[in-house]
Amino acid sequence: MNSVEDLDVFKLAHQLALKTYSVTKTLEDYPDDTPYPSRLVLGWNDRRPIHVVVADNVDEQENIVITVYEPDPLEWEPDFKRRKNS
Repeated sequence: MNSVEDLDVFKLAHQLALKTYSVTKTLEDYPDDTPYPSRLVLGWNDRRPIHVVVADNVDEQENIVITVYEPDPLEWEPDFKRRKNS
């Protein structure tokens, strides 16, 4: 991280991921991901959809947030649960 601003963005993303992760629906499973299987989950921040990719380390009983993003409405169905067919 290069500045206090970067740290603030990181903290915000982390807080958003935790808030989103607490009320989620698993959309896709990635069992072959390494070093841990992962999954894509859908959560909501107020009325905004949020996708979070989470790796599940079962041995240590921990969930690792890989990435958090707002899904593109052009790529996802209106409920943000399914990708649109190309």
